[in-house]
Amino acid sequence: MARQLDEQMVGRFPVGKRLRVLDVGMGRGTQALRLARAGHQVTGVERDATMIAAARDALAGQPEGIRERMRILESDGRDTGVHFLPGSFDVVLCHGVLMYVEEPDPLLAGLARMLAPGGLLSLLVRNGDSLALRPGLYGDWAGALAAFDNTEYTDRLGLHVRADRLATLTAKLAGIGAPLHTWYGVRVFTDTASDGTAPPDDLETLLAAEERAGRTDPYRGIAGLLHLCGVRG
Repeated sequence: MARQLDEQMVGRFPVGKRLRVLDVGMGRGTQALRLARAGHQVTGVERDATMIAAARDALAGQPEGIRERMRILESDGRDTGVHFLPGSFDVVLCHGVLMYVEEPDPLLAGLARMLAPGGLLSLLVRNGDSLALRPGLYGDWAGALAAFDNTEYTDRLGLHVRADRLATLTAKLAGIGAPLHTWYGVRVFTDTASDGTAPPDDLETLLAAEERAGRTDPYRGIAGLLHLCGVRG
């Protein structure tokens, strides 16, 4: 996903431009910190205290210049309008968040308002069109059948969450003024890997295969996650 995001940023903005980045639901700050290291001004928004502590610990170990470029804000992603003026950011990230939001439309509209004209909105969501695949590969036939007509599922932590279908999100992005520019699949081949699985010796080859599949039909359509990139008109 990081490679996909970099591809879109490089293709949209002048080389060397320091971008204003908002990462909503930043978690441990992996992407936010990576982009701060690349020279961008990054604001990370997170409401989970444990995640915020981990992000601050990671940031504290960085050189002063990187620490100055990254700000961490404890807040709900739906409150961006309280903290920032419309059009304040060139890039807005919302990765792995929508599945935990029962009514995502207000959040999406708020994210789009944060974008400057021509700005990039990056969403990472659970693919509602492939929910039957994981239980089917595990031999859970009843679970697979139930998933075909459903966008709700139980994740690996046992939480009852939701998924998004590509067609539905495409329409929503058009409606909030950040129409879909391109989309990728994420975890085409590796969605059944257990959390904490050690990287294989041929990790680079695995990543190359995932990257190729994530941009190639029909493989990207059955990925466990979708990476959608919208552009503010």
